[in-house]
Amino acid sequence: MIKPLALLLATALVPSLAMSDTLELPADAEITVQVIDTLTLDNATPRHDDIVLRPVANSDARHRLPDYCVVIGDAQRDGERIRLTTKALTCIETEGSESEIYSGEFSAGAYDRDGHFGLDACQAERCTLRPEHHFTLRLASPIRIEEQVNPSAEINAERRRADEAAEAGDD
Repeated sequence: MIKPLALLLATALVPSLAMSDTLELPADAEITVQVIDTLTLDNATPRHDDIVLRPVANSDARHRLPDYCVVIGDAQRDGERIRLTTKALTCIETEGSESEIYSGEFSAGAYDRDGHFGLDACQAERCTLRPEHHFTLRLASPIRIEEQVNPSAEINAERRRADEAAEAGDD
């Protein structure tokens, strides 16, 4: 009896996104992410738009996104830190052969390990953010993104029906 209770409590303490019709996270939710490609900002290029981020697997963050997500954001040098804010999110949640797609607005700011807004990734005249630098995104407001139509799932379902019909016709 204790093990099921412990599993239930662990699940409640780290909210995750199980297969559902809606991806939801509360305001101030914190998610650990990383850049996919190295980002460099300097005097010649103090800003970069449409940076691609992804959630860090097995992080100790309070909230999680599905494993297959990309977050799009903009970065700008702000003194000795990189100010990074996000604007969009696309996730695919899979369970067996089923998958769900979520895509929508995602407003969050980047906080570094020191708890301050912006990322401590600058030295002298150059800021460099590498994929191994994990940081926290904190949502500015709650999100609620409805599941999107999954054309691939519909095509696969049609293919399975056609295969079943063909097999039934062969009998």
